Order: sequence, then C-alpha cells, then structure tokens
Amino acid sequence: MTEQELHKLKYPIGNFEKPDRITQEHLKNWISTLENFPQNVENITKNLSEVELNYNYRPNGWTIKQVVHHCADSHINSIIRFKLALTEDTPTIRPYFEDRFAKLIDYSESLEASISILKGVHHKLGVLLNNFSEDDLKREFIHPEHGKRFSIAETIGVYASHSNHHFAHIEQALEYKGTFKQT
Repeated sequence: MTEQELHKLKYPIGNFEKPDRITQEHLKNWISTLENFPQNVENITKNLSEVELNYNYRPNGWTIKQVVHHCADSHINSIIRFKLALTEDTPTIRPYFEDRFAKLIDYSESLEASISILKGVHHKLGVLLNNFSEDDLKREFIHPEHGKRFSIAETIGVYASHSNHHFAHIEQALEYKGTFKQT
C-alpha cells in the first residue's frame, strides 16, 4: 500500500480546515453534527457482530470498538475543555495519550457504556453550544501539544470534524470487511 493510499485511509474526510470567518451557519451545522453523532454511531453499530466490531479501518488502525470507545473518551475531554474555557481565563488544557487509552481493558468491552457516555455528553454539549453568546464563542484555551490558542467557535468545528472523521472510519472498516489486520 502506498503512503498516499494509507493517508487516505487514515484521514478519509481530510483534515479540519478552519474557515477564515466562522459564521452562524457553520456553527449551526457543526452543532447539528455533534447532536446527531451518538445516534448515528448507535445506528451503525447496533447490529454488528463481535467479529465486525473488531474490523480495523486501515492497516494497524483501530477497530470499530476502539474508535467508539475513543470517541467517548475524547468527547468527555471536549466538554471539559469547553467548560474550562468558559470559566477560566485562557486555561491550558491537559492533553492525553489516546493511543495508550485505546490499549486499556475497557476498550475491549461492549459499546453500551461508551454510547451512553456519548449520548449524555453530546446532550450536555448541545445545551451548552446552543446557548453560547458571541463573547463565549471568542473565549479560548491553550493546547500545549499544538502550542496555540483555540477559540470555542473553532473548537466546535474541530469536534464536529472529529465526529465525522471517526464515523467515516467506522464506515470504512465495514466497507473493507476486516481485510486490514494488526501487525
């Protein structure tokens, strides 16, 4: 497999591109994506067998199970990041090692708990995101891995893209029906 083919499997929807100007239409679409994500994940995974849940989306990529558990962990972090940005003056958030999280025992468990987490977190996110003022949207946090500030408005787009990115991974794993293996 070429580097280009591998890159396409790793980033099936491409990278998030922040618009020059974030409009109300962008925010509306991103928030809708976030509000619908848990149900979309539940719908695509609810009838999958254990074999299918362990399909990888690319060579040495995560399984469907790991992707769903990762989204729950990541989006728990997202709501904390939003709340820190709302309640502190440009806080520095704490990154985490998502690849190490994916190796923990809970990532081999049923998806039930992670889908419940996604439903709860995304419901709370929807309440927050739909009630941000213009000033709230400008608030920022610092991400030390990237060495830069992220506004709340931009971060809404980042997490909507993250949701679409990993949903595409699930679809991809199902499309390739387990042809990719871990080495």
